[in-house]
Amino acid sequence: MSELFPDYTPVWESSDHVLLRDHARTFLRREATPNQERWADQHMVDREFWNAAGAAGLLCLDVPEEYGGGGGNYGHEAVVVEEIALAQDTCWAFQVHSTIVSAYIAAYGTEDQKRRWLPDLASGEKVIAIAMTEPDTGSDLQAVRTTAVREGDHYRINGSKTFITNGTHADLVIIVAKTAPAERAKGISLFVADVSDDTPGFARGRVLKKIGQNGTDTRELFFDDLRVPAENLLGGAEGQGFFQLMNQLPRERLIIGVSGIAMAEAAVLETIKYAKLRHAFGQPIIDFQNSRFELAECKAEVLAAKTFMDHCVQRAIDGNLDTETASMAKLYGSERQCEIIDRCLQLFGGFGYMLEAPIARMYSAARVQKIYGGANEIMKLVVGRGL
Repeated sequence: MSELFPDYTPVWESSDHVLLRDHARTFLRREATPNQERWADQHMVDREFWNAAGAAGLLCLDVPEEYGGGGGNYGHEAVVVEEIALAQDTCWAFQVHSTIVSAYIAAYGTEDQKRRWLPDLASGEKVIAIAMTEPDTGSDLQAVRTTAVREGDHYRINGSKTFITNGTHADLVIIVAKTAPAERAKGISLFVADVSDDTPGFARGRVLKKIGQNGTDTRELFFDDLRVPAENLLGGAEGQGFFQLMNQLPRERLIIGVSGIAMAEAAVLETIKYAKLRHAFGQPIIDFQNSRFELAECKAEVLAAKTFMDHCVQRAIDGNLDTETASMAKLYGSERQCEIIDRCLQLFGGFGYMLEAPIARMYSAARVQKIYGGANEIMKLVVGRGL
């Protein structure tokens, strides 16, 4: 049940989703909400938090049970992402680990690869990241320069990646590399590397200082003759990486939209509470017409966006979410998130500009949503092609 919309039920939500929502809400508000400032100061969540989330059954929820996952559907992932936002958490990179990257292994891994890696990802014993972006390559993934050269039963990987979420905690990294540098899309392959700080040829670069999401461990990664067993080539065949990436993008882009609107909802809730407590000119600021009008418009926009996201989640559950619709979800969700949170912050006045205020952390965390997962200009291009 939504606190802002108590009579609203998503079209896809079953009794199982409701139970998960209650469980996730209790866990996150106990384990995540109180730690936001500390995690931001240390630029990462506690490593033990991943294990606790796994023990609570909150990871890899739509991975089949035979591989250690929850055996659910995309809606279960969406529930946890929504509750993360409503817990005002801007630190834990759940969706990178669970919704996005683990899904590559579940979708394309060989039977051996699934059994080797997914159980540890579901339990939180291992954390996973994906190394796509390079210093000179963002949305144009066909232009990656990292190379992987076959040498007997291993590949030798060289290159560097940046803006890697979970870069500090990652025990597994899916590396996007060129196995045929002369080709573009057909020359890309994905490799799953088991890494630690002692792995020869692997190095974690500096912790990157960001505008927001400072509790998320974001780093540079370097590969200098990193040897990866040939059996770690995702799916077992070279040249499939670009198509694997493209086929998973709708899933990634939708969860960005879902998380964006959930955070906008959290911002409206926080602002309503503040407006009832904060007094100016002898009355609560909620009693001023401007405050009520602003919050009324924000509430209406959140509900409209929620219904669109829920339509898309249902399509993901049904297996017919297309690239264009997912791109609209990412575009619309992230744009509305930034706009609504900005309007809410204004009602906090100067306090809203202080990072000790949750609304300030929501505001600074929102901006990147229009960039990663494919910049919003790319989303417009994707949607525009279908006009």
